[in-house]
Amino acid sequence: MRILHTMLRVGNLRRSIDFYTQVLGMKLLRTTERPDQKYDLAFLGYGANPEHAEIELTYNYGTDRYEMGTAYGHIAIGVPDVAATCEQVRAQAQSLGGAITREAGPVKGGTTIIAFITDPDGYKIELIQRDA
Repeated sequence: MRILHTMLRVGNLRRSIDFYTQVLGMKLLRTTERPDQKYDLAFLGYGANPEHAEIELTYNYGTDRYEMGTAYGHIAIGVPDVAATCEQVRAQAQSLGGAITREAGPVKGGTTIIAFITDPDGYKIELIQRDA
């Protein structure tokens, strides 16, 4: 068994695609338009299935925001330089959305460098510093 993808409902598909590709460096792998069912999909990732897990962005026509609830936690992404990725988010937050909610620094009680950001819809993303 393996994780294939994680689905996130988004309020603006183009804005979310731009954030994940331009800020986080993912590739847009494929899209599906389902006008009769009133939704569109975009699959993104650093590689395609089955070698890599993907993120499925789902836009339901006419819905521009969702309540996060209290059960969802975050997606974790390994990056070579957490501080540099935070700077990318900071530089592009005006036009593409997203925000830094915890600056780069060691995890409490440890030495691993992490940060937290949110995407334009408010989903939390943990950045974890990893060697390239």
